[in-house]
Amino acid sequence: MARRRTLRPEEEELWQAVARTAHAMHPARRNPAPQQPEQPPGAQKADRPPLPDFAIGTKTAGRPHDIAPTLREQIAAHPLKMDARQFARMSRGKLSPEARIDLHGMTLAEAHPELVHFILDSHRRGMRLVLVITGKGKVRDEGGPIPTRTGVLRHQVPQWLRLPPLGPLVQQVAEAHLKHGGMGAYYVYLRRR
Repeated sequence: MARRRTLRPEEEELWQAVARTAHAMHPARRNPAPQQPEQPPGAQKADRPPLPDFAIGTKTAGRPHDIAPTLREQIAAHPLKMDARQFARMSRGKLSPEARIDLHGMTLAEAHPELVHFILDSHRRGMRLVLVITGKGKVRDEGGPIPTRTGVLRHQVPQWLRLPPLGPLVQQVAEAHLKHGGMGAYYVYLRRR
């Protein structure tokens, strides 16, 4: 990347001569850019610390760039549709699930019908809180140009729970407490029959 430098006096004079001959393509939309106060060469902005030196082959510090929100952030962004006190008790693991399903080792094609059957059956029986165990998933990202997500089921189950035929039956989905599986499981709070 080329470094910006200030123009020498003869270059500045030449640039001004060229700029006087230029005409605006869209004069109606012409908004002059605000003039920045000129800084002496070598002066840095005070609001940003200088970047550390970088050598080819070294790793960068910090977390990798990911513009998509995390799964925890996505679930937390959904509005609370159940009683706040019950939700707090559920989140702390004080409520015990009435039923559970373990989807470990299943493919998406196997897990989806199992989940649908389990939720429909639990709702028919009048259960309110069930536990869906997905597992945390295996790390399969080899560092290639296209990243792969960890835990396909873990990412897919909340979407299935929002879509028909399960969406109308599910009142709230939350990440399970550590004693019920933590990041590898979900509490699913069902609506009343």
